[in-house]
Amino acid sequence: MTPTATGPPPEPTAAPAPARWATTAPAGFDEEFRRLLRSRLILVHLLTLAFVALLVVLEVTIPRGDAPPEPAEGPGWRLAGSLAVSFAESLVGTLVLWRRPGMSARSLRVWELALFGTQTAYHGHFRFEVLAHTAGTTEAVGFAGLSSLQGFITLVLAYGVLVPNTRRRSLTVVAALAAVAFAVIPAAAAVNPVLWQGHVPALAVQAALILAVPAAVAVFVAARTTALQRRAFEAERRAEEVGQYALKRKLGEGGMGEVYLAEHRLLKRPCAVKFVRPELASHPATAARFEREVRAVTGLTHFHTVRVYDYGRADDGSFYYVMEYLDGPTLDRLVRDAGPLDPGRVVYLARQLCGALAEAHAAGLVHRDLKPGNVIVAALGGQHDVAKLLDFGLVQDLGAEDGRLTRTGTVLGTPAYMCPEQAGGSPVDARGDIYSLGAVAFFALTGRPPFEATTVGGYLTAHLTKPAPDVSAVRADVPADLAAVVARCLAKDPAGRFQTVADLERALAGCGCAADWGAARAAGWWGTRRTAGE
Repeated sequence: MTPTATGPPPEPTAAPAPARWATTAPAGFDEEFRRLLRSRLILVHLLTLAFVALLVVLEVTIPRGDAPPEPAEGPGWRLAGSLAVSFAESLVGTLVLWRRPGMSARSLRVWELALFGTQTAYHGHFRFEVLAHTAGTTEAVGFAGLSSLQGFITLVLAYGVLVPNTRRRSLTVVAALAAVAFAVIPAAAAVNPVLWQGHVPALAVQAALILAVPAAVAVFVAARTTALQRRAFEAERRAEEVGQYALKRKLGEGGMGEVYLAEHRLLKRPCAVKFVRPELASHPATAARFEREVRAVTGLTHFHTVRVYDYGRADDGSFYYVMEYLDGPTLDRLVRDAGPLDPGRVVYLARQLCGALAEAHAAGLVHRDLKPGNVIVAALGGQHDVAKLLDFGLVQDLGAEDGRLTRTGTVLGTPAYMCPEQAGGSPVDARGDIYSLGAVAFFALTGRPPFEATTVGGYLTAHLTKPAPDVSAVRADVPADLAAVVARCLAKDPAGRFQTVADLERALAGCGCAADWGAARAAGWWGTRRTAGE
């Protein structure tokens, strides 16, 4: 079994936690991305200046022959005005971007939209003038439509290839650029009525067919480039050191950040370092949650709660903390790889989690994010199937009189495993963790959570309104006494559940299958897996 880290990265929090040791971590990915965005925008501005200069040179040098001079109100003069605006934006943008290397990402995005906005306006104006003054023959209209799309093709490809972006943002901007090419058609038809004679639909189909491929290429290249850039950044970061810890390799990532395997330089002790992304750590609410998680976990000493060694803040603004590295899969991964667990094994693991929760509840802390992904089934101290409770990122201090991070009406947590009161945005006490532990046991026994839905709203509605299914109806060999314990945990009304985890632990210990699994059987099971090469 491949060793994993101690669960998903923590959720950050309000005031920056003071670093306990110096860091040499490189600049964060956001800063690397900002620098690349600035350099690419300077390049695009310079290319736009070159394009405008080329148009001017062609206009001046190409002989007009015997053609009469165009009147001041003609389309050529109107296009010259659009071109002048584009030139002015490109010139000013180049100077501003060059002279302000520290410009924020938000400001860079403004200049990005200004550049492509003015260029889109020019090419849209050009397309309008071409279509508005074309003859009514099919050949003439087709050629006019094709020639007036060249600028849009260039814009779409330039945006996708040259400007680093997420897939969503690239798709949004490319769609907006292409929309102008379509919007121009009815505007030109209002000036040139011959276009209404069957040409408007043909022009729309022509634009769709011609722009589809460059748009798809632009979105793919933009997303792929950003992914490769992040991968290169992470590879560089792995070679760095954070204080007394040398980063070895990336173990995983989640919505909050990355987890790295590290080693203390002097003690040679393996550990897991969790980094929280700077953009999240800078938000007061998430920063407060991170700080609370660290304080909560460091104050807990139970053997089945993950140990935190140290924490701090890196130079790029990201929070991190150092915790014990656990050799084993999450409960989620174990069940997905090996299938539903033996009932006695589920009781064995759940009783260990009861011990960890009992200490937290006695300290006035409610976990509120108990799920299979936050339970490591580790090999520790020569023992197997050691359950470790992770990630107190949504912990709630019942003793806090002010500054509560989760208020009534706010839903935080993992929808598939949250209690009804949490799903409804109401205050949660220790009995909420008991409900979630029952849902975790249900998953371990059946390979699925109590309720299945395709949306967050579907999960919340199920927890609030639907009775939990009988676990023995999903899996027939679950003993009746264990099924009754799980059902009581999953009672909709908190008063109908076990009132403390100590009560739950005693009920689990009284199940007939409780003696079916222990340290010796766990060692044998894992030995068989190793022999099979899994």
